[in-house]
Amino acid sequence: MLNSRNILVRLFPLVVALLAAAAGAQDSTAGVSGQQPPIAYASVSELNGMLTQLQQTAKSMQADLGKTHIEKWKTDASTKRQTLETVESIQRNLQSALPETITELSNSPEDLGASFKLYRNLVVLYDFFGSVVENAGAFGSKDELQSLSNDMSGLESARRALGERMQKLTASKEDELTRLRAQVKTLSAAPPPPPKKIVVDDTTEPPKKPVKKKVTKPKPPATPTTDTPPSASPTK
Repeated sequence: MLNSRNILVRLFPLVVALLAAAAGAQDSTAGVSGQQPPIAYASVSELNGMLTQLQQTAKSMQADLGKTHIEKWKTDASTKRQTLETVESIQRNLQSALPETITELSNSPEDLGASFKLYRNLVVLYDFFGSVVENAGAFGSKDELQSLSNDMSGLESARRALGERMQKLTASKEDELTRLRAQVKTLSAAPPPPPKKIVVDDTTEPPKKPVKKKVTKPKPPATPTTDTPPSASPTK
């Protein structure tokens, strides 16, 4: 229980810093990549297996808590009342908060924020459920203790698996952040491309217009003229 809280405390500042820095770097390089890289199938498959196991454990926890007869435990009324209140809180979490965080992470498999939110919820569940298991061992029946202990082992397995996944994601995000910072640095250092120059050649003469040839119209033929012969002189 102490180890889980230590992991939580160590991861929280790193997660926050990585999320902020990676978001800024990705905005700066959005024009370079154009889109986010696809998530690896192995990563999605791994997460789906973890979430499926967690959902099965949560379902078993709800069923076993419902079969736990705390009112019959051999202890004082105050302990019974406090344990019943704890069970009610656990049941509300299993029915509402846990499914919501699982769905959120399922929609964004490599989102550190969603991963951390689910991990924190599992830590809270582990602490509260652990107190119920301890009381069941002290005041409940053997069957109740056995069932609840199995659920506790499943919850611990899911919490540990998610913590290990977060550590791997954190290392991956650190590498990604280093790469994005290098891209930003390269883009900032690169000189802007020179402006394009338009060269106008003034020595080129404009094309000459074609000279139209005059068409000589043929002259009309001359009209023949009838010459009147001179009058003959009268014979005297």
